[in-house]
Amino acid sequence: MNIFVKGVVVAALHLAIVLSLGGKLLYDRAHRPRVWVRTGSVDPDEPIRGRYFTLSLEVHAPEFKGFGSGPRQYVPQYVRLAVENGRLIALPSEDRNTGTYLATWGAGRPAQAAPDVYLLNPGVTFFIAEHAETPRLNRGDELWAEVTVPKKGPPRPIQLAIKRGTEWMPLTYR
Repeated sequence: MNIFVKGVVVAALHLAIVLSLGGKLLYDRAHRPRVWVRTGSVDPDEPIRGRYFTLSLEVHAPEFKGFGSGPRQYVPQYVRLAVENGRLIALPSEDRNTGTYLATWGAGRPAQAAPDVYLLNPGVTFFIAEHAETPRLNRGDELWAEVTVPKKGPPRPIQLAIKRGTEWMPLTYR
């Protein structure tokens, strides 16, 4: 085999890997449940990685109610995620490959948050264009993310919206 043929084989292999990952993500988006989730904290920038938000997603976990109630305390529990009644819920899991943990709210817990509401740790990342405008949240505004819930691992964010009272404003990054 000459060097040109080897180069084409390597390029085709790389292309197949990228296309298989893209196909899996598109399949999950089409066939796995999607849900809007209120987010906690936001981290808008890192020079090396570009512009992004690190979203701490709220999750309902009735089975862990009151567990790890101290501020900024982590719940030592692996969870698997599901959608139930239009809400993201966390269920106990023995599978260490889920990679998703629960964390209690620390300082700044919203007064209206239910006692069974926790934040997912680690947060999920939502990348935005370099020149896109960063959304400004006013007092009383909430940032929400629509996410796909895969069988394993953290949710995958699709889009963001700001909720002001009862009004929803989807954010676009074009």
